Amino acid sequence: MTNKLWHERAATLKMDGRAFIDGQRVWAKSEQQFDNFSPIDGRNLGLVARCQSDDVDLAVSAARTAFNDGRWASQAPAARKRVLIKFADLVLKYGDELALLETLDMGKPIQYSLSVDVNSTANCIRWYGEAIDKIYDEIAPTASDSLALITREAVGVVAAIVPWNYPMIMAAWKIAPALAAGNSVILKPSEKSPLTALRLAEIALEAGIPAGVFNVVPGYGHEAGAALALHMDVDCIGFTGSTKIGKQILQMAGQSNLKRAWTELGGKSANIVCADCPDLDAAVEAAIGSIYFNQGESCNAPSRLFVEASIKDKFMEKALAMMPSFQPGDPLNEDTIMGAIVDATQLKSVMGYIAAGKSEGAKCLFGGEQVRLETGGYYVAPTIFDQVDSSMKIAREEIFGPVLSVLTFTDINEAVRQANASSFGLQAAIWTADLSRAIKTARALRAGTVHVNQYDGDDITVPFGGYKQSGNGRDKSLHAFDKYTELKTTWIRIS
Repeated sequence: MTNKLWHERAATLKMDGRAFIDGQRVWAKSEQQFDNFSPIDGRNLGLVARCQSDDVDLAVSAARTAFNDGRWASQAPAARKRVLIKFADLVLKYGDELALLETLDMGKPIQYSLSVDVNSTANCIRWYGEAIDKIYDEIAPTASDSLALITREAVGVVAAIVPWNYPMIMAAWKIAPALAAGNSVILKPSEKSPLTALRLAEIALEAGIPAGVFNVVPGYGHEAGAALALHMDVDCIGFTGSTKIGKQILQMAGQSNLKRAWTELGGKSANIVCADCPDLDAAVEAAIGSIYFNQGESCNAPSRLFVEASIKDKFMEKALAMMPSFQPGDPLNEDTIMGAIVDATQLKSVMGYIAAGKSEGAKCLFGGEQVRLETGGYYVAPTIFDQVDSSMKIAREEIFGPVLSVLTFTDINEAVRQANASSFGLQAAIWTADLSRAIKTARALRAGTVHVNQYDGDDITVPFGGYKQSGNGRDKSLHAFDKYTELKTTWIRIS
């Protein structure tokens, strides 16, 4: 599709902001709504249902009824597999529409909405569909007078609260394993980016997932999100978002019915480049490409770059030469590689961090300003700070924007110490030709994923999650089933 056609289709696309409960599109019971503005140019995309506790009650009731009567949970794994594979196929069929909704809603470049978000969403749903009839239960090695069966059962009603930076992918990471295991699901998308979640619910119904099994309640976190976290009939909640809200989710789970609560939270990932890096060009491309991908709005972005002093000048020369290609552009232009910040609130936050970096003495080598103001959208130039100290705010806190902090080291042990001196522990990387150093450093770094001589290596078969205040539990891989299933032991005495 040409750039002109993307704009034409955006102008005529009909968007439905109603909730999806028990197989039907409905407005909130209170009839309250909120406007959904695009970060691309400030246009109003339409009204969205402002779901609150009454609407959550309806969605949970529909999900519980569907679970209890077995319309989905009691289907054979092979039957659920067939439906989920069809669901994945339909995601690809409607890929252009979903990509356009994603770009209009949260500002990412259309080329990535198509090539990354749509494809990754379909792949995730397909993979869990394929996996579910290949997981075996266990027989314990008991004495001969007993038979102990260890089986997995769906946990029941699952709530999933997902963020705005990768709306479809984050939703798929949670709903795919939860649905594959036989659960009923209520998805609460971010109020900043609800459109693809609502469309996915319709596509799921078309694929054959029964009404009531997959529900979507748009709304604000302190209303719809809190109602789900506090609900006495929700058995499990999966959350991706900020550490601050993740802590609140855990508290609410404890205050209510002690529901299982799984959180994937913030990050401040360290990227360590040693002087013996085997491919300096690759290290530079990974460092710059990864921090500015998705406008820096990625929890795993390598926002702290540690470069060994002896190669610092050469590294920075190459890095600065790449910066002009990451200037923000029109997200509906297929050549654009960096788009808009999601909304005015996030823009203000990012600019506040940039101001803090300058005031604390870091040197801004590139960027540092808002751009494309004439569009009415929210755009920030790719920004690099040098001469950063680990005590600075930009080195300690998650910015969630296109801002890179560069630190220098002479001793790898000191670099690891500073890398670990963070409340986060999502991802990290080490670039070195020394295999022993790579292994020792990877073991020493307190992070859920450690990359060696690359960054952003990714596959649905590997778990994603972090240490410390980056959360608990893991998305992706077979390990995700641990979150959405119960282990039951059935002990049989043999007489």
